[in-house]
Order: sequence, then C-alpha cells, then structure tokens
Amino acid sequence: MTDFSVRRARTSDVPKILALVEPLVSRRILLGKERVDLYGDVQEFRVAEASDGTLIGAGALHVLWEDLGEVRTLAVGERWLGRGVGHALLDALEADARELGLERLFCLTFEVNFFGRHGFEDMGSDSVDPDVYAELVRSHDEGVAEFLDLARVKQNTLGNTRMLKLL
Repeated sequence: MTDFSVRRARTSDVPKILALVEPLVSRRILLGKERVDLYGDVQEFRVAEASDGTLIGAGALHVLWEDLGEVRTLAVGERWLGRGVGHALLDALEADARELGLERLFCLTFEVNFFGRHGFEDMGSDSVDPDVYAELVRSHDEGVAEFLDLARVKQNTLGNTRMLKLL
C-alpha cells in the first residue's frame, strides 16, 4: 500500500505547488512560474498528496499540438525522492495525454535518467516536418520554443536535454 495518492490539482494547491518547486527554481533545475500563471494552468496539474494531506509532488501536462504534449513542472519533495512519487505523477500525466488523444510527450529536463527509465529518448536535433514547424513557430508558448529548439530560450535551458516519448 502506498502512503500517497495522486489527484487533479485544485486552486487551493497553487501556493503549495509554488512552495514545492521554489527550491528547484532557486537551484535552476526548473523554470519559475508566476502565481497568476499557475492559477491559469491549474487544470493541467496533477498533485501527489501524502496520507496526512501534505502536498509532496506535482506535475503538469500542457498540449502543444494536435498529437503533442509537454510534461512540465514535474517536482517531488526532497524527502519523497526515490519512493515512486515521480513515477506515479508521470503515469497520471501519460494517462491524461492518452485520454486527450496525444501520441507524443515532450520534456525539457536535467533528469535524463528518470525520464529515460520511463521511455523518453533524447530528441537530438529531430523536430517536426516543415509544415507543422511553420505553424508552431508562430506560438508565443515557451514550451513550443523549447520543443523547436529556438534560440530565444537557450539562456533559460542551457544544459537541459530535449526528450520525447511515443505513446
């Protein structure tokens, strides 16, 4: 029996998500998000909650294109690392992706081994066909820019690996 559960995030979770990711943002492992953006994106998030009600993990699924989603802001509290929390969150996000009809999941990460164990592979320079690229490049979404490996995000993502998983 696990001592945590995964559920959809609620607006009351936003301050807890901010507190959870702040240490990772300060160490430049995750990009920070403004509180207002988290409220606007709360429906994309799943959270892991310990049996005592403490929020111990969070992650989001953001749709980038008709068949493509991005795993964003996947974070687990330090005391809970290695206990299956990240795995459970990623499983929930993948289930959400399949329910939405997505066929590919993208992530930009320093945690190459974790995502590799879950079927993600380094994208290298692979991207998308020219017609889709022309559509995607119009987006102001930073996740799209990361997926396309556009120069404007390089200062934020130096050292991260672009990874992709086929569902």
